[in-house]
Amino acid sequence: MTTPKRVTPQEVYPRVKAGESLLVCAYPDEAKCRSLRLEGALTLQEFQVKLPGLAKEREVVFYCA
Repeated sequence: MTTPKRVTPQEVYPRVKAGESLLVCAYPDEAKCRSLRLEGALTLQEFQVKLPGLAKEREVVFYCA
């Protein structure tokens, strides 16, 4: 397992827009995720549904506000 790395919004945004990275709101509360949702982000629940089909190499960026 690798150590999580902090990244800036400027680093992540182009990769998310290009579909190279997944952006995930880290709050388990769906209502809180919806209120803090960034463009292109998945909720934690949506991410968990997609997780079994994701490649292990796929970059996933979690955020909380």
